Amino acid sequence: MQVEMSVKNDRSERVAYNRAGFPAYVRRGILSTYPSFRVISHWHDDVEFIHVQSGHMDYNINGTIVHLKEGEGIFVNTRQFHYGFSKDFEECIFICILIHPMLLCSSPYVEKRYVLPVMENACMPYLVLHPDQEHEKEILELLDQMYNCFDEELFAIRMQSLFFNIWENLFLLSDHMEQQTVPRNQHLSALKDMIRFIYNNYAEKISLTQISHAGKVGKTTCCAIFQKYTNVTPIFYLNSYRMEKGVELLITTDKTVSEICFETGFSSASYFTETFRRIYHCTPREYRQKHNSYQQF
Repeated sequence: MQVEMSVKNDRSERVAYNRAGFPAYVRRGILSTYPSFRVISHWHDDVEFIHVQSGHMDYNINGTIVHLKEGEGIFVNTRQFHYGFSKDFEECIFICILIHPMLLCSSPYVEKRYVLPVMENACMPYLVLHPDQEHEKEILELLDQMYNCFDEELFAIRMQSLFFNIWENLFLLSDHMEQQTVPRNQHLSALKDMIRFIYNNYAEKISLTQISHAGKVGKTTCCAIFQKYTNVTPIFYLNSYRMEKGVELLITTDKTVSEICFETGFSSASYFTETFRRIYHCTPREYRQKHNSYQQF
């Protein structure tokens, strides 16, 4: 099951939470269910936690790649560019939890004193969680409890309590990090502008020149930025996003394959089907049938 997201006005992603009105998304992820064992790179206001249950994966945060082994995890702070992948196409099963920090803001004092210092710590865009470190181990154990309680009647109360406990550990870890001013990353800002352009225009015929102009960089720099932060070319990213939107339409609407093809910017239904089969190893119709008959939490 993929994370379902829409896009907000600033082109960051809006997470479709499991339960309406409660800002948390909890699931068990299987890396092989993503095209080429790679999640499309993204960012959002929610903080994200990954806990690897079996196997391993690499994780890219703002161009920095870390390796996560079985039993390890990662905290990704708000609005950081990130994605998980396996360059060797090896399986990884993991728990993924996204939560909006507003769940912690019970008062302006709590927000200012405890929440914002972690969110705004430029030295903490992410934190790898190791099971042999005291505070990090506790976070990993609390994440497992979050996942296990999500179907309980009192899950919302329980999860909020667990999130406060997790944040207490993050606050203590963040407080020990040296605070410093990190200069604005011009390339990361350009990338977000180029991805905004893709998100806004994916249904149209767009070129590498247009994408690079959106970031106010040349085509060579554009390709270098995409390669560094997403590990794919701009056009590959564009087609991956088009395919992601096509999958979303397949499982949420009754539109025909031809209608979905043109709505997502593909030139023909045959090319859409060919690309879909290469990525998902089945036709769009077969994928729709499988999704309708089997949904994995």
